[in-house]
Amino acid sequence: MSEVRLPLEAIKGRGAASRLAHRFESVARGAFDDGWGTLEQGEHAPPKTEVIWEDARSIITSNDSPDVYFDKSINPYRGCEHGCVYCYARPTHSYLNLSPGLDFETKIIAKRNIAPLLRKELGRKSYKPEMIAIGTATDCYQPVERELKLTRQVIELFRETNHPFSLVTKSSGVERDLDLIAPMAAQGLAAIYVTITTLDADLARRLEPRAAAPHRRLRLLKTLAEHGVPCGVSLAPQIPFLTDDMEQVLEAAWEAGARSAFYHVLRLPWEVAPLFKEWLQVHYPDRAERVMARVHDLRGGKDYDADFATRMKGQGIWAELLAQRFKKAVKRLGFNQERVELHSRDFRPPAECEGQGSLF
Repeated sequence: MSEVRLPLEAIKGRGAASRLAHRFESVARGAFDDGWGTLEQGEHAPPKTEVIWEDARSIITSNDSPDVYFDKSINPYRGCEHGCVYCYARPTHSYLNLSPGLDFETKIIAKRNIAPLLRKELGRKSYKPEMIAIGTATDCYQPVERELKLTRQVIELFRETNHPFSLVTKSSGVERDLDLIAPMAAQGLAAIYVTITTLDADLARRLEPRAAAPHRRLRLLKTLAEHGVPCGVSLAPQIPFLTDDMEQVLEAAWEAGARSAFYHVLRLPWEVAPLFKEWLQVHYPDRAERVMARVHDLRGGKDYDADFATRMKGQGIWAELLAQRFKKAVKRLGFNQERVELHSRDFRPPAECEGQGSLF
């Protein structure tokens, strides 16, 4: 009897096409056609989002990677409902015994004690304030933030203590918190960066199924600029033969009000590589081999190379071409003329941590 191979299918509203087994699992399971047509009859409905509460042991994370611009970060959530298939944070779900595929975008870990624990950390006598990046692994304004408001709690505390922060997002949800962010930006305490991978709405819907549409992110940049918030655009990741509109994205972002820009090339660590290859076969089978061949050109013949010197920009002639295109477009438009400097000179510890008791 010949083996029955099931065709890969896109799952509506999700980036991954399967619950890919993580690298620590000893047994892998998959859907099987038993001949009764159950797969086609819709018994396997699109998975819903589930929030799993976590009592975190710490909130502020230190970073010592030389190719990353921040030294400290905060991630209110683990996993991300945006479902970006290329997300380099997907493999972190493996440590939770969850799939980097569908579980990463449907099982969201939320740190319910984020505000009181962060207050305690900021109040330590040994604490030295410096800029903190929010949502560096997963988007701090993903859809569940609308109800949970964990990111808002963090920003409220930063507002109270005059603590500088920045964040990168694909969500228009950040507009909700402009009542906190705009006054902080005026004091040199906040900067916002918006990721726009491509202006192609159809491609964006497949790449980042639950993130804001490209035109909505441009409108977000305009809103931020109108409120006096320093804002920039992230063109990450650059994917060969897919996101080939770098110059157009930069032009649109400049017109919307962004004044800084940066990019990274596609990163495929651990389980992200098979997930991305699966995604290519689902959505762009005609160019899957070409895309991966160019990725290998950027990575010295491999799916990925974690070397700090090359992991963000790649290596070889195609990496140099991307760098030249970016440099020329940025110079022509006027990006990155002035560096945004966020300061911590006005920081004050949280009130409870200064020994001030309540009057009541």
